[in-house]
Amino acid sequence: MDIAELSDLLDRIKGLKVLCVGDIVLDQFIYGETNRVSREAPVPILEEKRRDTMLGASGNVVRNLVSLGAKPIPVSLIGDDREGETLLSLLDADGVTRDHLVVETGRRSAMKTRFVSAGHQMLCVDRDPLAGRDGDTEARLIAAIESAAPGADAAILSDYGRGLVSRAVSQTLIKACRKAGIPVCVDPRGRDYSRYDGATVIKPNALELSEECGSTVASDDEAIAGLNAVMSGLKDTDALIVTRSSLGMTALNRDGSSFHVRSRPRPVYDVSGAGDTAISMLALALGAKASLETSMRAADLAAGLVVTKVGTATVSADELLAEARLRESGEASAKLKTRAALCDSVARWKAVGLKVGFTNGCFDILHPGHVSLLRQARAECDRLVVGLNSDASVKRLKGEGRPVNNEMSRAIVMASLESVDQIVFFDEDTPVSLIEAIKPDVYVKGADYTVEALAPLGGDAVVRHGGRIHLARLEDGHSTTEIIRRSRAGT
Repeated sequence: MDIAELSDLLDRIKGLKVLCVGDIVLDQFIYGETNRVSREAPVPILEEKRRDTMLGASGNVVRNLVSLGAKPIPVSLIGDDREGETLLSLLDADGVTRDHLVVETGRRSAMKTRFVSAGHQMLCVDRDPLAGRDGDTEARLIAAIESAAPGADAAILSDYGRGLVSRAVSQTLIKACRKAGIPVCVDPRGRDYSRYDGATVIKPNALELSEECGSTVASDDEAIAGLNAVMSGLKDTDALIVTRSSLGMTALNRDGSSFHVRSRPRPVYDVSGAGDTAISMLALALGAKASLETSMRAADLAAGLVVTKVGTATVSADELLAEARLRESGEASAKLKTRAALCDSVARWKAVGLKVGFTNGCFDILHPGHVSLLRQARAECDRLVVGLNSDASVKRLKGEGRPVNNEMSRAIVMASLESVDQIVFFDEDTPVSLIEAIKPDVYVKGADYTVEALAPLGGDAVVRHGGRIHLARLEDGHSTTEIIRRSRAGT
């Protein structure tokens, strides 16, 4: 999908309410170094350096939805133990409602602990939940689902096989969503998908599909055959999707049509939680009325990005846009950076004493006035960063019909200039947050501005962090607006 389509989709998913039904697990990562072997047994000793605790399993779906700007409504079952209290605290920290959670007296909350050294998992310890003393937990879960579904825009059923997702719970959710007219996406577990029948989408991975259909699903034809075998046992499910790691995704619709969405090859550091990220984006896109194929492309993009991170990570809308831009950048890719990558570059430059300059603009139709400004800016520093207004930002600032050239075209032209060292897009109307992030030593704008006029546009931030403002001389007779006017007038 192109950047404009993705940007529009990400705008539409903001604020969507997504009902999340499934097992929430307390994820714990213990990071350390292994430099010696135990005297008690031939095993390495992990010297603990850091311990991270986060929401896992269905809780990781909640985290992904929050990161993408949505409003998750979790329905889950936790214990009244210390781990359960930690889970509630983590939900509170993310601003997530706990109104539909069921806390069971005497229940042991589920926990997964991973021991990591040098970026590799050494050991994973599972602590399964144990039922408490309440005898009405399923009835309370069903009541919570029926209460929450009418106010949601989409729903996700994450079955992690921890005992929460019974047939009754699954079918209650699906029927409630059908009645409310919202999509429900299922991340299945185990055999017999009939308990999920009626869902909008059921999304197994390749191994899960192979177990369900009883045959391998390595090739495209095998994947489609496996999906057909499963679909034959379902009466009311709209579509099946199998995620196939580096091969992307394959979908089968109820009418028998199928298609593939291919993934872009990329380095994989950790696949933990990639399925959670994929189903989060898939459900959000469907909830925003996107087509199944568009939703899958967005989900594949999100999952492909999260596997480059360590641990059960999440992705944000800004990261997805940055990733899409890098995919389209071509020859500009060496200079075009995400905000995070730019901050790393700036830190390295400053560490060796280089002065960092910054300027920004739409640069819609590059003309000699722009080139002069950029040369003057580069003369004031050792490394020049250009903040480029995104297409959405240009349209808000300049009105309909702008930009004339899309953001990637503008970035490619900008990257060809020797005076420019790195380029970063920003979607806001002003570069204030970008300036706060990189803290340039000098901020360069044209002399048609004043220092006072620049103050609310980032000038105050530059000075506050010890930088200065430089006003570059203007080249008379050059204006993008005038070029467009003459072009339209035919003069």
